[in-house]
Amino acid sequence: MKIQQLSIFSENKPGHLIAPCRLLAREGINMQAMSLADSQRFGILRIVVSDWQRAKSLLEAEGFVVRVTEVVAIEVPDHPGGLSAVLDLFEGSTINIEYMYAFPFVHAGKAALIFRFDHPDAAIERLRAGGMTVLDADALTNR
Repeated sequence: MKIQQLSIFSENKPGHLIAPCRLLAREGINMQAMSLADSQRFGILRIVVSDWQRAKSLLEAEGFVVRVTEVVAIEVPDHPGGLSAVLDLFEGSTINIEYMYAFPFVHAGKAALIFRFDHPDAAIERLRAGGMTVLDADALTNR
């Protein structure tokens, strides 16, 4: 199960983060997970939202540069070593983790990790074989 993540590119200046957040809030689109990365000139706001197609259309209509990327979300125990157990599944493989971010949603002592893999289908197969719960967009919404 892959989910769609929106990457919004913006100049790295004070006040540039609030505009897309306000737009999505005004339209009733919930941000379920987010990450903000920066460079000297540009920032990338990565978000998983309740309605990615509508969010993309709204953001582009307001002039934002938006890219859709497939990512994989998994549920992991929220305790020391939770991430290490996931990474152990990829040791010695050729699957590359391009980036990841985590967010707690305090559901039965578990957290969620969002991964961008170079080979997402192979990664999902490996995660499931290792006993990990791969989440779909509905599972994130219902947390």
